[in-house]
Amino acid sequence: MTLINQARATSRLCGSTSYPAAPALVWNSKLFDAAAGHSADMANKNYFSHTSQDGRSFGQRLAAAGYTGSSIAENIAAGQATLASAMDGWIASEGHCRNIMSASYTEVGLACVSSSTASYRTYWTMDLGHP
Repeated sequence: MTLINQARATSRLCGSTSYPAAPALVWNSKLFDAAAGHSADMANKNYFSHTSQDGRSFGQRLAAAGYTGSSIAENIAAGQATLASAMDGWIASEGHCRNIMSASYTEVGLACVSSSTASYRTYWTMDLGHP
């Protein structure tokens, strides 16, 4: 939470769009459940995508976890050993940075699952929403 909210506390450029500092996010256990499930699925089935191998979108996974927010987004990353390095990658990516900086989102759930047999050692999922 600290790294995410530190990123939001400072105005920044995401691509060519300037974003003002945004209010801190709060933890949501349903968003965490969806994020943990997706990270585990990617690690166990050795793939990297916003779309699950069974065809579900992140919106469908959030709904299945019981999250009924009006605005949702998802960031994924793979291979980064630390949250700091995953955050650096997301901030460097226009779309991921936009998700982190958007004041439209007020809640977050974040998970990392490790695998010793998949292509990447770590699979990160950050789900953001607004109730």
